[in-house]
Amino acid sequence: MVSPMDDNSVSALADSRPAIPRIVIGALESGAGKTTVTVAIAAALRARGLRVAIFKCGPDYLDPMWHRRAAGVTSHNLDGWMMGRGAVRATFARAASGCDIAIIEGMMGLFDGAAPDSDEGTTAEIAKWLNAPVLVTVDASGMVRTIAAIADGVCHFDPAIRLGGLVANRIGGRGHLDLMRAVPCAVPIVGGFPADPDGSFPERHLGLAGALDDSFDNSIIERWAAQAEQWLDLDGIVKIARSAPTPEWLSSAPAPRSASGRRRCRLGVALDEAIHFYYEDNLSRLRSLGAELDFFSPIRDSRIPDVDGLILGGGYPEVYAERLSSNRSMLESIRNFARSGGPVYAECGGLMYLTDAIRTLDGRRWPMAALITGDAVMADRIQALGYVEVVTDAESIIGPAGTRFRGHQFRYSTLEGARPDADLIYQVSPRWFSPPFAEGYRSGNLLASYVHAHWASNPAVAAALMESCALRRDIGGGKP
Repeated sequence: MVSPMDDNSVSALADSRPAIPRIVIGALESGAGKTTVTVAIAAALRARGLRVAIFKCGPDYLDPMWHRRAAGVTSHNLDGWMMGRGAVRATFARAASGCDIAIIEGMMGLFDGAAPDSDEGTTAEIAKWLNAPVLVTVDASGMVRTIAAIADGVCHFDPAIRLGGLVANRIGGRGHLDLMRAVPCAVPIVGGFPADPDGSFPERHLGLAGALDDSFDNSIIERWAAQAEQWLDLDGIVKIARSAPTPEWLSSAPAPRSASGRRRCRLGVALDEAIHFYYEDNLSRLRSLGAELDFFSPIRDSRIPDVDGLILGGGYPEVYAERLSSNRSMLESIRNFARSGGPVYAECGGLMYLTDAIRTLDGRRWPMAALITGDAVMADRIQALGYVEVVTDAESIIGPAGTRFRGHQFRYSTLEGARPDADLIYQVSPRWFSPPFAEGYRSGNLLASYVHAHWASNPAVAAALMESCALRRDIGGGKP
C-alpha cells in the first residue's frame, strides 16, 4: 500500500527523481473519465513546473491532442498489439527521457483489448511492460463501500498489476469523498472529481473532438488543472509514480531518434481541422530517416508545397467537405502531383479526400480530388472498427509484394462506385469476427486505404516510403 505524502512537495521531488517516474491512468470501462483525470493531472503538474511526458494506450488519435494541450509536449501512442513490447518500451524511453513524470492514459477498461481471453493489447499489458503502477478511475456516483471491493477485485484479478491508487470520479461532494476514504481499502483514494457537465470535453461522432491550435479554447484545460489542485492529492500521485522501479530495459534504453544528418527528401504532410490523424512514432521514423516534413492545410493553402511526396492522414473531411471541395486550386495541385508520378500515401480521411466526392449525411455531394474512382459515402453508424493485419499482393511505394504490417480501422464511411477493375493490393485480415478482404487502392505511385497503419509493426514500410520519395527527388520529378 502506498500512502499519500506528508510534507514533501512535488517540486522537491523533481530534484532527486529516479530515471522515469511513471503512472498509468486506467478505468473499469470506457467513459469513466480517464481523459479528464489524465488531462487534469498533467496540466496541474505542468503548472507546478514539472516536465511531463504523456502517452495514450491503444490506437486513439484524439485523446493525444488533449494531452498535448495539457502537458505542452507531443503525446505518443503505446499500442501493444500494433507495436509489440520492444517498440512500446523504446518509444516510451525516448519520449519520456529527462521528464519529471510520465503519465500514460489507458484505453477502454483496464483489462479490455485485442483478445477476450488474455491481456493482449490492453492497458494492463502496457502497465506490466513498463513496470508502472496503475491509478484506476472509478465512476463513484452512487457508491461508498463498493469502491474497496473494486480495488480488491483489480488486485486479485491480475496480481501482476501494481495498483497504486483510485480516483473517485463524479462524486457528490467533499462529504462523499470523505465517506469513501473512511472505508478500509487495499490502496489509497487519491481524490475525486465532482460531476461537472460544464467542464466536459466536446465530442464528435468518432469520440472526443480534436484540440487543434486554431479552434480551441484553453480555458477547459485550465479549469481541470484548478480542479486537480483542489480535489486530488497531487503529491501522493507523484509519490506513487516514483515507486516505479528502474528495470534493466529502461536503464539501457536506446537514445532518442535523430535525423540521419542529410536531408534525403521533403514530404508534404496534410495538417488542419479536416486531416490531422497521425501516429507521432510514424512521423518520427520518417524524420530519423532523413525526411523534412512540410505541413500544409488542404482547407486554407492554395497549393501543396514543393515536395517529393505527400502524406494525407485521417481526420474529419466529411465535416469540412464544403471547404475542402471549394479549394479547387489545392485539389488541382494534388491531382497534378499524383498524375506526374509523385508518391502519395493516404489513410482513411485522406483516402476520402482523394475520391471523386464525399457524400455527407444530408445527401449532398462534394467533389474532391478525383484520383480514386468512387464516392466516400457517410453513414449514421460505424462501418468498420478494430485491429487489422495487412499483407500486400504487389509492389508499391511502401515496399515489395508480401509486405506485412498492422493497423486499425475506425470509420463511418464506405467507398461506393469504385471501378470493378480497381487495383487493390492489400489483403486485410481483421483481428476478430470478420473474414479477410481486398483493399488498398493503388494507382501509379498513389496508395490509399482505410487502414491506419502503425509502422512499428514493420519499420521497413517507413523506409520504403522514404526510398520512393527520395527516388523522385533524385530523378528530378515534375513540379506540381
